[in-house]
Amino acid sequence: MSTARTIAVVYDKGAVAPAQFSAGLSGLGELLFLLPDSAHNEEMRPLLEQVGRTLRLTGDPETDIAAVRAENPAAVLTFAESQLTTTSALTSALGLPGHSPETTLMLIDKARQRARLAETGVDRVRSIALTSADEWPRVAAEVGLPAIVKPLRGEGSRGVFVVADPEEVERLVAEVFVTADATGTTVVAEELLQGRTDLDFGDYVSVESLCGPQGITHLAVTGKLPLAPPFRETGYFWPPALPDGLEDEIRTLTGDALRALGVTNGLTHTEVKLTPDGPRIIEVNGRIGGHIHLLGQESSGVDLARVAALLALGEQVRLPPLRPRRVHFVFIGLAPVEPARLVAVHGEDDVRALDGIAGYRGFTRIGEELPGGVNTQILYLVWGSGADHAEMAALYDKTLSALSYDFAFADGTTRRVTPAELLR
Repeated sequence: MSTARTIAVVYDKGAVAPAQFSAGLSGLGELLFLLPDSAHNEEMRPLLEQVGRTLRLTGDPETDIAAVRAENPAAVLTFAESQLTTTSALTSALGLPGHSPETTLMLIDKARQRARLAETGVDRVRSIALTSADEWPRVAAEVGLPAIVKPLRGEGSRGVFVVADPEEVERLVAEVFVTADATGTTVVAEELLQGRTDLDFGDYVSVESLCGPQGITHLAVTGKLPLAPPFRETGYFWPPALPDGLEDEIRTLTGDALRALGVTNGLTHTEVKLTPDGPRIIEVNGRIGGHIHLLGQESSGVDLARVAALLALGEQVRLPPLRPRRVHFVFIGLAPVEPARLVAVHGEDDVRALDGIAGYRGFTRIGEELPGGVNTQILYLVWGSGADHAEMAALYDKTLSALSYDFAFADGTTRRVTPAELLR
């Protein structure tokens, strides 16, 4: 019988792919994948069983805690936003490092998070939680227009909309009210934070933080390319391109927010809007950000999945801020907002051949039906580095020019479109 310690990963579709975190966790212990019931997990189970054992979760907390306790794991962690609650319940019951249930609720519930940040004086953003679609007039009256309407819980800017007039509020609030949340609240409306217009790239950033026994270390402030409408991310880079002094303000605000929410263990991903009045919190996420693992490996040789596992094991992890000399980036290709079928891809080899491009990965197969909509669906990732931000910007333009896609649309036409056209 193996005497290796067990590291349990509550798995679902998340910020780090199984191949990436399996490699990062290699040598730390035997992997045990805890699988909540989902079509994705059923599809992935044969692959996961090639690198570790699997245990199906029933969804009943007492049953699942007993089953996991019998495995005697040394750590339980997740890379999936959707599994933060399950992971917290397990670590709390088993006496392992992790987010407390109270902190987890504030990390996943946007209304509770806003309330906590306001009551502690960290950041006050006008925000209301709606329990019925009939409450839509409150948005204009209490938040003001334009405003943001979004689900209470979610990730990746899914279901997030800007509303500018009362008729639009009524329509979108009804649209977002699809399923009832356990708390009775499914929609949050917030004031629209207006970004600075004097920045070279996007008007928001994220902060990647390490929280452990040693305190909080902000590993990196991640610069962003401008959003595609309405809130679809198009790329990230290290280091950011910010005016003098602003990065320190961002780090201070993020640390205050993490302490207010009671975060003491794990990696976090905090999104911050850069407004004319200073940085403001968009939201704090209790896990590693999407594609940040790739940036860490490519820019600094740091495996953040491994760091997350070490923190879950209760070990002290000391890392300096990750600030590479070159500008390292990840570009994100977005699928069309109209439903379409992918017919052909052109220019992939041309992108791979560009000086400064380290990798290209397509995410969509020829013949695949794409559902459309404004929820971010990725066509490709491109990553690499440039000597400075100007060189990165030039590589971004070259990538957009080199690639094109043939899509068959619902109106019966087949059209060739470029990534730049898909950003509009």
